[in-house]
Amino acid sequence: MARKGFGGGVSKEGCSAEGSSTEGLSPATVAIERVIRAIPPGRVATYGQVARLAGLPNGARQVARVLHARSAAAALPWHRVVGSASRTAGAGALGRIALGRIALGGDGFDEQRALLESEGVRVGENGVLDLAAFGWAPS
Repeated sequence: MARKGFGGGVSKEGCSAEGSSTEGLSPATVAIERVIRAIPPGRVATYGQVARLAGLPNGARQVARVLHARSAAAALPWHRVVGSASRTAGAGALGRIALGRIALGGDGFDEQRALLESEGVRVGENGVLDLAAFGWAPS
């Protein structure tokens, strides 16, 4: 029986919105995938944010494991999930600035950067991006 899937797509029971099977996946993995699929183009979310939205307040590493294991098979927009990197501005400046970071030097750095930039996300040479400008705030 078909039903309305997460994100508005039509899916069959036991399938994610993109059609990949959820059979045999833990509820946590399914929840993480649903959150990742909901991140719109041109926006990013941190691993911790994805975990909290999936109901796993301390599950940032679990999000990383799901992305590593399932990105290709589940066609997840993995490039929209970034690490967090808070910096403190100098005295009299803005105070704490929320920054995201993509992994420097990793195999996927250039690919992630290119994918994000193709969606309009500005990524600095050091892999840092402004979460105030490009962070996802689900309603």
